[in-house]
Amino acid sequence: MKRRCALSLLALAGCAGLSQTALAAAEPWPSRSVRIVVPFPPGGGTDIVGRAMGQALAPRLGQAVVIDNKPGASTLIGTEAVTRAAPDGYTLLVSGSTTFSVNPALKPRLNYDPFKDLSAVAVLARAPLVVVVPAQSPFKTLPELLNAARRQPGSVRYATYGSATAPHLAGLLLGLSAGVTLQDIPYKGSAQVSTALMSGEVEATFDTVASAGPLIKAGKLRALATPSRARVSSLPQVPTLTELGLPDASFEGWYAMAAPAGTPAPVLERLGRELRAVMALPEVQKQFRAQALEPVYQDPATMTRLMEQEITQFRAAAAHAHLTLE
Repeated sequence: MKRRCALSLLALAGCAGLSQTALAAAEPWPSRSVRIVVPFPPGGGTDIVGRAMGQALAPRLGQAVVIDNKPGASTLIGTEAVTRAAPDGYTLLVSGSTTFSVNPALKPRLNYDPFKDLSAVAVLARAPLVVVVPAQSPFKTLPELLNAARRQPGSVRYATYGSATAPHLAGLLLGLSAGVTLQDIPYKGSAQVSTALMSGEVEATFDTVASAGPLIKAGKLRALATPSRARVSSLPQVPTLTELGLPDASFEGWYAMAAPAGTPAPVLERLGRELRAVMALPEVQKQFRAQALEPVYQDPATMTRLMEQEITQFRAAAAHAHLTLE
């Protein structure tokens, strides 16, 4: 009798445990605060996007959304923290294309696979670049600059922020697509790049619209083209590389949200619906454009195709330039 009672108690305890598990699984998401990991320090473009999403999502989700900055190792520290997190919708990632396409294309020993370890949620913003030359430059158009590089390989120097940064990759793609050699010259940041450009140390650069836009409007720099897939709203008169016959050279930074692989489909679908609504808000669009970001909403399938396309592009450009990252 005692043995039967003990077994009955164990069975009841097991049922109670199963019931708690089932209740937890059925619990509506979110029932507590959500964490967005940003693998960059506060203040940069990725942080701006992450905080804007947190602020806009919190009232829609009915829960606090906390931003957790985990910078370092070219986004690896923050990204890996997300891939190791429980796939329950309470840990999300907002990062740039460095995480989703640059690192997977160029780092031979990467501790995550963006397709297997992350679930795409949405692309949220584009960070366009612009090809600029000094106002006094003899190059009035991009074809003129490319023709000069074709006549004398290596004579056209362009400033970058270092190996595998956005300007460097944009220049590699343009050179590969146009069949010319452009000589990259690394500098420490946008301010040094602008100084080098206007002093004649280099002939051109691929700078962010946020940095180059004021100098273009002030007449100190001349915009030749944007590597973006569509014209930039703040530079509507500047043609894209696609319009100039170089679609394979299209390149722009972008920001997106992802979740740990295995996150339940209903959670991902809810996130997608909320983000689509958030990105349509005039105040969010105004906030992004004030930072020279182009607000967008692109679904998981589109984000995945973009990752696949860029990884292929970057690997080809890196192989051409014998470029790898440790």
